[in-house]
Amino acid sequence: MAENTPFPHGSFCWNELATTNAQTCRKFYEELFGWTSKTSEIGGTDYTVFKSGDKDIGGLMEMSGEGWGENPPPPHWMAYVAVGDVDAAVARVTELGGTVCVPPTDIPTVGRFSVINDPTGATISLMTLSGAQS
Repeated sequence: MAENTPFPHGSFCWNELATTNAQTCRKFYEELFGWTSKTSEIGGTDYTVFKSGDKDIGGLMEMSGEGWGENPPPPHWMAYVAVGDVDAAVARVTELGGTVCVPPTDIPTVGRFSVINDPTGATISLMTLSGAQS
């Protein structure tokens, strides 16, 4: 189990939409599912948190800036899986034939994450949430 979090090891703990038009997508999902949202500046960029009732269920960010590279991926949802120790999990990924796309990285007040590919190339993120997320 990820320390100090309500998510058991191996469970999905967050969903995040990266898109080229955050405003349009925010409105779409609010109207489709009845979600509410709050946008704040995090790390120099606007980040929207979606809520279902009073529960934070996912995030939304604009795919802009240098972080997406010369050939950015299309808009997509990214699923995050809770792990007790991202660094140890990433070491295991390479042992099992997967690859690391984004090495373990800290997100202040959130936790530590990494983006990996399984042996077939499918992408998923691993996350160890900080105690602040409990």
